[in-house]
Amino acid sequence: MKTMTILCSLATLLVAGGVAMAQQLPERIATKKTLVVANVPNYPPLEFKDPKTGTLTGLDIDLGNALAKKLGIEIKWEEISFEQMVSALTTGRADMILSGMSDLPGRRDTLDFVDYLESGAQFYTTNDRKDQYKTLTDLCGKTVGASRRTSFPNEMETWSKTACEGAGKPPLKIVGTEGSADARTQLRQKRLDAAVQGSETLPYLLNLEPNTYAIIGEPFTSVYQGMAFAKKDTQLRDAVAKAFGEMIKDGTYAEVLKKWELSSAKVEKVMINGEAGKTQ
Repeated sequence: MKTMTILCSLATLLVAGGVAMAQQLPERIATKKTLVVANVPNYPPLEFKDPKTGTLTGLDIDLGNALAKKLGIEIKWEEISFEQMVSALTTGRADMILSGMSDLPGRRDTLDFVDYLESGAQFYTTNDRKDQYKTLTDLCGKTVGASRRTSFPNEMETWSKTACEGAGKPPLKIVGTEGSADARTQLRQKRLDAAVQGSETLPYLLNLEPNTYAIIGEPFTSVYQGMAFAKKDTQLRDAVAKAFGEMIKDGTYAEVLKKWELSSAKVEKVMINGEAGKTQ
């Protein structure tokens, strides 16, 4: 009987915590008890559809569902093209973006970010060509691709000007592809010498297709991935930031990272737009 009483008390505390969190949400969300989250399921292991079941899965999905539980609400995943995500927030089609979006200074004019992963752009090639690229500068003058929808092409250009042209070497020949999957296809077809993806995705890719790809060196940039909100939606941003802080403290966040083998990409504290302490 004593054990049952303790369990009931814990359940009551959990429910009360969810209610308290829900009360901090904007009225439109607290009333309908649903958070609409924009997502593009094409970036494993952050978000993708299980090839066997078609079920939406990934680190971002687990993280979003855990956040919704903390907030005491339901989450509705809205599949939206990457190009339409910002307008989805401003028009009210979505409340939040959780889809492997980088927290970049240029995006902060219209968005606020609650950062949840630290990653960087990283070169990789096919396994049969790994010995050609002992160092990153061995790529100078080579044809390298990355999704044109990401910041990678610009980051590659910046890196090339310093590491290649600055050292008197030929610049990278940069190709903007239709997505990361297209970059991998062109790489296998030998139309690209190398490609770039986020460091958070490459370990999963290497496990998915063994003996196919090889990572070249360390990431050449450092960036945070963030949950994005409309600039005016500070109440929702702060409620999610507080819930995320609770996940960091109670170990829920660490469990999600461990499941997807991305513990090395963790953030240590709640940060908004790359800075800690703004919600305290």
